[in-house]
Amino acid sequence: MKGHKHLTIVIKLGTSSIVDERTHEPLLSILTLIVETAVKLHKDGHRVVIVSSGAIGVGLRRMDVERKPKHLPRIQALAAVGQCRLISLWDNLFGHLRQPVAQILLTRNDIADRTQYLNAQNTFVELFNMGVIPIVNENDTLAVTEIKFGDNDTLSAITAAMVQADYLFLMTDVDCLYDKNPRINHDAAAIEVVEDISSLEADVSTAGSSLGTGGMSTKIVAARLATSAGVTTVITRSSNPGNIFNIVKYIQWTKQQPTESPSLPPTPSDEVHLSRSISSLYLDGIPKPPLHTRFLPDPHPIRDRSFWLLHGLSPHGTIYVDEGAHRALIDKAGLLPVGVVDVEGSFSQQEAVRLVVVKRLQPSHSDTNGEAPPYDKHKPMPTEVGRALVNYSATEIIRIKGLRSTEIQSVLGYADSEYVALRENISLSRKEKGSRPATPSLGLGVENGLVDTA
Repeated sequence: MKGHKHLTIVIKLGTSSIVDERTHEPLLSILTLIVETAVKLHKDGHRVVIVSSGAIGVGLRRMDVERKPKHLPRIQALAAVGQCRLISLWDNLFGHLRQPVAQILLTRNDIADRTQYLNAQNTFVELFNMGVIPIVNENDTLAVTEIKFGDNDTLSAITAAMVQADYLFLMTDVDCLYDKNPRINHDAAAIEVVEDISSLEADVSTAGSSLGTGGMSTKIVAARLATSAGVTTVITRSSNPGNIFNIVKYIQWTKQQPTESPSLPPTPSDEVHLSRSISSLYLDGIPKPPLHTRFLPDPHPIRDRSFWLLHGLSPHGTIYVDEGAHRALIDKAGLLPVGVVDVEGSFSQQEAVRLVVVKRLQPSHSDTNGEAPPYDKHKPMPTEVGRALVNYSATEIIRIKGLRSTEIQSVLGYADSEYVALRENISLSRKEKGSRPATPSLGLGVENGLVDTA
């Protein structure tokens, strides 16, 4: 890929790709190949980030503990022991190829503050300039439920958005997504290209390994986050890390091919035939790529501050707004108290909240005792449309909801702002486009098919 565009590539490895689930021994064969692939990409001028799970698994081996404990302080202590060994292992493997690495440990709290988020971005940029490969992990020693990313799939997606990556590779123990469970269905068909993630939202409840926290469902969530930020996301097998280089090479080659002239749309049968034949193409000496699932990036990505508001912060409550307020937000206006219908949760000024659109009930339909909410819970269903940093606390917004901004002073005794949230502190989600995965048709269903143990 020399002479081509320099890319930023994030590679996420689950615990099951790093340590043996039974013995907890490091899987040196896989790790060595990952290191060789990362260094090869780096030498070709690309920026590489590794998001590495495995601290707890390595800690279990170091302390000769047979099973992952349930007591949180013990788990965090094992993570502290394992993280030292894990980064030492990475450093030694990269050291054989004279490639410097850096350790970056994050919790959601570390990026909840905008200044710290920008500092993290600047650190990544400086490491890239220095020729260093960052190795990222969640700081399990400090993280509790309230400040955890939840799993390293989500962390990898947020990292990919933070560094404005071109590719996110989610390495797992299967080649790609299938329409059915390939372990029990021999006719399971591979899903090679996904345009519309919402079409995959079926039963993806298969859990990850006993040491990890993820599964295929968390990879779908990560793909949704990453693609919304304009990052091409790929699921492929971790035991063949060389796939990364070949897949990137193939995708970059396809992007350089001229677009065909418009023609009549193919029939449904033609579409299935064409999409299934993608993997068998040999064009201009470029062989077919290794089997993988590729999630196409949003052509209108959410980046920088908007992405940080939507995905970098944990919401502390919910503000229900009416349809008129929602239209105003779409038209780039701020959120005024007159558009607020109800408030849920306990939050303070400058904390993040969900924004949910509801249909406001007429006064004659509301509960005169104030026990029922002043909106219809079912027609239409309340829909989350974005996130916001608020200028007032929950108790203050409850007192001023539905009022004009000129009335805030008389109700509260002060008026810090005429807006509940400034437009610059509001980020709206985009609706998914109504397309479908290219291979195969998901009319077959995906129950039990999206399997992973990473």
